[in-house]
Amino acid sequence: MHLIPSMIAIYFFYGLAFFSMGLMVAIEGGRSTDARLRMALRPLAGFGLVHAVHEWLEMFEMIAGYSFVTEPPLLSAIELVLLAFSFLSLAAFGAYVLLGEESTWRVSLIIPLGLEAIWVFGLVTFKGQYLPEEMVVIANVWTRYSLAIPAGLLAAVGLVAQQRAFRRAGLVRFGQDSLWAAIAFAWYSLVGQLFTQASHLPPSDFLNENLFLELFGFPVQTLRAATAIFSAIFVIRFLRAFQVESDRKIADLQEARVQEAQQREALRGDLFRRVVGAQEAERQRIARDLHDETGQSLTAIGLGLRGLSSSLSPRNKPAIETLRRLQSLTADTLKELQRIISDLRPSHLDDLGLAAALRWYAGRLQELTPLTVRVDIMGEERSLDEAVRITIFRIIQESLNNIIKHSQASHVDLSLEFKEKDARIRVRDNGVGFDLDIVRLTRIGRASLGLAGMEERAALLGGTVSVQSRPGYGTEVEAVIPYSIANEVKNDHTPVTGG
Repeated sequence: MHLIPSMIAIYFFYGLAFFSMGLMVAIEGGRSTDARLRMALRPLAGFGLVHAVHEWLEMFEMIAGYSFVTEPPLLSAIELVLLAFSFLSLAAFGAYVLLGEESTWRVSLIIPLGLEAIWVFGLVTFKGQYLPEEMVVIANVWTRYSLAIPAGLLAAVGLVAQQRAFRRAGLVRFGQDSLWAAIAFAWYSLVGQLFTQASHLPPSDFLNENLFLELFGFPVQTLRAATAIFSAIFVIRFLRAFQVESDRKIADLQEARVQEAQQREALRGDLFRRVVGAQEAERQRIARDLHDETGQSLTAIGLGLRGLSSSLSPRNKPAIETLRRLQSLTADTLKELQRIISDLRPSHLDDLGLAAALRWYAGRLQELTPLTVRVDIMGEERSLDEAVRITIFRIIQESLNNIIKHSQASHVDLSLEFKEKDARIRVRDNGVGFDLDIVRLTRIGRASLGLAGMEERAALLGGTVSVQSRPGYGTEVEAVIPYSIANEVKNDHTPVTGG
């Protein structure tokens, strides 16, 4: 009788282990991305919950003082059904894990249905061989022989197969948990269920829990409870793999979105690069055509008008005056044409370099506008790639154009510094300034479009443009254009021609 309190505790923790396992599997099992495992975990949850109820019924019977002889027949029948259903669920779990591909789910049911048929056939057979008072124990023993042992071994084999699946998925740690759970279920079925209650059904007439107690000094229920606890712990541990799978899936989706965004940005950048390249090529073509054709034609017209005026008689003053006005108009038109050509593609940029082109452009602006431009070139001018030269010049040109059109400034400080790895631009005016947030939000007007264009040009070469302004305090534009990235962009997008 002194074993009863300890046995009650053993049954309690025995049932608690499987109940915790079943509850956790029921909650977490649906999160698996593997349809096979998700399907298999349902009967495993059923096994844990139902078997826990069976063990707690055993505990309450012990508390109430029932034995197999004195317990009510209905309670015995309920316990037997619970015990059989739990082990059939465990067998279904093992069958689903091993054979549970979507096309073979129905085939997997053959194993637990076959075990159930064997179990029922045995009960019917033994009913005619043993006395009714012996059938309670015989039924319990036969249930463990025919259902518990094969179901536990099948679950163990299924968990070994799941361990391999975890390893293939790169979840080695959870594969180890699955392997330890398989070992625990193997011990639970082979040893824990082999030593049953003593009965007339061989081999329980000698291989029973009394022999186990004599051999090892503790009841077999202790072994069952210990293996139940271990199997529950390791099953619950490998359930964490579903969270890892979910996190990995989320990370993969995020990475795919980042890659997609990068691809879109690369395509957008490539498109903008091609557009800018086409614009510069078209500017150069138009400037060359204007210089070679229109400019020469205007020059010839001017020379012709001069020759015609010298051939007229001094007495024909109206005609001479008209020719002089036409000469002046032709000269002004030729000067305007040269300004347009220089804006389209300044020859100084190609012939004399960036610094000289900037000084020339600033001087020309001072001739045409009331604006005073101070140019500071710092550092040793480098032999820059054409894309870098054009980008720096266009950013400065756009900044100065915006100042002329919108700032009402009288003075501009323009500086270009050649550093070791990048070129740094700074354009500062003393104009009226503007609200930068409103301009960026609306993107309306030439100023906003100009800012966007400068940012796009700099971004193509891995550079940045920042603008600082507020009403009444002028505007400052700063840009940084790295050399190395610019060269890489050029090399990556060098056009290929063939004959």
